[in-house]
Amino acid sequence: MNKKISAFMLLSAMIATSAYAQKTFDVTVTNKFKTAKTNEPVVIELKDFGFDVKSALVKNNGQEIACQLDDLDQDGVFDELCFMTDVDKKSSKTFNVTLYDEGTPRVYDSKVYAELMLINRKVKISNQQDLYISQLTVEKGTNPYQAVHHHGVAFENELLAMRVYFDHRQTVDLYGKQHKGLELKATQFYPSKEQKEAGYGDDVLWVGTSFGLGALRGWDGNAQTMLNDVDYRTQRIISKGPVRAIVEIEDKGWTPQPGQKKITMKTFYTIYAGKRECSVDVKFNKNASDYLFATGLVNVKNSTEYSDKKGVRGCWGADWTVAPKDTAGRKKETVGLGIYVPIEYIVSEEKANKDDYAYVVKTNGDELHYKITYCSDNEDFGYHNEKDWFAFLEDWKKDIQQPLEVKIVK
Repeated sequence: MNKKISAFMLLSAMIATSAYAQKTFDVTVTNKFKTAKTNEPVVIELKDFGFDVKSALVKNNGQEIACQLDDLDQDGVFDELCFMTDVDKKSSKTFNVTLYDEGTPRVYDSKVYAELMLINRKVKISNQQDLYISQLTVEKGTNPYQAVHHHGVAFENELLAMRVYFDHRQTVDLYGKQHKGLELKATQFYPSKEQKEAGYGDDVLWVGTSFGLGALRGWDGNAQTMLNDVDYRTQRIISKGPVRAIVEIEDKGWTPQPGQKKITMKTFYTIYAGKRECSVDVKFNKNASDYLFATGLVNVKNSTEYSDKKGVRGCWGADWTVAPKDTAGRKKETVGLGIYVPIEYIVSEEKANKDDYAYVVKTNGDELHYKITYCSDNEDFGYHNEKDWFAFLEDWKKDIQQPLEVKIVK
């Protein structure tokens, strides 16, 4: 009788186990180049594995490392697995990955962060707002700029922090840190006097109606155009860690120029742990090859320009971050800015004007991809003159153009 029970229990366990899917495989990551790669993301698409992944485990030499699963299109199914690695020059690393169709994503200490908040009028202290949300959509004619805290979604890693204005400009504005670390949860982009004295960062850029750092807008043949005629405007947090933060800006039913057909544009800003850059990935709902767009950098007052005429543009300069009447107790902020646009997207590099260093860009399909970067002279870990900053931009481009080779061994 006991043997029958045992056999029945074993059979039941086997049947129960067979109901779950699990796949284990190796991922080989190779750096073919003569310079080491640090804090490099490894991204694996999950659609070809045959089941809905619910959790994952990544190991290197038997040691578990942080990873994350992301649902990019917000349909309830994870689309990508991501983890980070360093790889020495001319060498490889192998990772063991296990995907499960049960459980929940593992929890690790996060090295990135993102937040979107409504303003709570009952809370008078600017860094103690508490109405956290994950997304907000507004209709045409509604301007949420004054209704959301820090005027739009904000995100960071240990080196950088940014916000995207929730209005027709969609400008990328910058927060400069003094020390490496995550700060936005504590300062909410508006550090108190005590926090500043303790070494927290602050807003370091005056953007006005400029591009700020790499905003994408329309182009009318002579000048950039804002995103005014939009049916629905959305800001959404896709992921806030542990190894990358992703925020999405959607402009549904945008008419870039009078007489043009409406188009919907989704812009994904992705920031990885430990990397001094943000990836900007733009997806349109149809072929957008008939449209012209523009992006670039704010012309920081009295800044020095850098361009390699092949997709990298930068500047170094100092300006106030507030209106002249509000400068009491403040100082001019010195920053270095940079943008990299692959040459295949560039229609023209426009001559600098008083506001911007601009590129006119277009796509031959339904996507655009480029990267942005910056530094603050306040940093105790960064760059403090234009020579070093422009040298960084040169190295940055080389690094982008020498990606890791990722091979999955199933």
